[in-house]
Amino acid sequence: MLRAFRPLAAGLLLAAGLATAAAAQDKAAIASRVELHPIPSLTLSDAQFLTGDAGGATPVTVAGELRVAQGTGRLPVVVLMHGSGGIGPNIEMWSAQFTARGISTFAIDGFTGRGLVSTSADQARLGRLNLIVDIYRSLEILAKHPRVDPQRIVLLGFSRGGQAAFYAALARFHQMWNRSGIGFAAYVPFYPDCATRYIDDVKPVAAPIRLIHGEADDYNPLRSCAAQAERLKAAGVDITVTSYPGAHHGFDTPLTDAAVVTPQSQTVRDCSIEERAPGQLINTATGTVFSYTDACVQLGPQVGGHPQARAAAVAAVTEFVAGVVRK
Repeated sequence: MLRAFRPLAAGLLLAAGLATAAAAQDKAAIASRVELHPIPSLTLSDAQFLTGDAGGATPVTVAGELRVAQGTGRLPVVVLMHGSGGIGPNIEMWSAQFTARGISTFAIDGFTGRGLVSTSADQARLGRLNLIVDIYRSLEILAKHPRVDPQRIVLLGFSRGGQAAFYAALARFHQMWNRSGIGFAAYVPFYPDCATRYIDDVKPVAAPIRLIHGEADDYNPLRSCAAQAERLKAAGVDITVTSYPGAHHGFDTPLTDAAVVTPQSQTVRDCSIEERAPGQLINTATGTVFSYTDACVQLGPQVGGHPQARAAAVAAVTEFVAGVVRK
């Protein structure tokens, strides 16, 4: 009878071993400390941002959640910038992934302090460049924090926040708005809108840029980001584009495994926008100042998770970030 129990015992030992490993991983993903930080920022139009008009802006306090990874001394940090729906489940997932690797995270909430929940159905409610100011203001906090290594901070952004993460790399914007004295070690924009050409937009600061996109994205299509990446490559910028077949917008969300149509969400997928003079964003099809009432603005893009793309992106991006911040 003893032999009959040996396979069962072996199976139980294997299960116990897997459970122990999973528990250790889950434990590693728990922050050693969580802090909520007020971030003094500004609410301003895109024209004000592009002309450096801080005096005409409205002061606002947004917030950031610092999750300090387990470890001692000054640790690397990933700044996480949400998209048009505010802080969603993907932010929590990414935070856990980095914390498990001994990397702290700072998640910015650029909406609640401005009285916003979502801008998906009305993107005109907030100038798209506001989140860049929030990002730079977060650097002012992190630069002085005793548990943060200011030379090892990486920026990840998603959708609207991905656009902010992409263009926050521009040297022109750092010169106008970044007063922290530090910068990011790398920029990782997820499925950003790359439909706008800004003055000096092929002159970023000296840090790698890693664009992440879904090939089936019909919200912020891959083609516009691929074209912008080629312009940057031609200028000698360290930039790559990683795309995932079949993946739609928001493919990294951990709560859904398929994309669905979002009927009221606005997309500029058919727009071409260009800053022809400082602060003047022109719809190139009409020659007039761009507006979200323009005919090129469409509705009904698809949004949702893709398990294979999510897993691949998590593996690739966490490995890239770990390499960037490794001492």
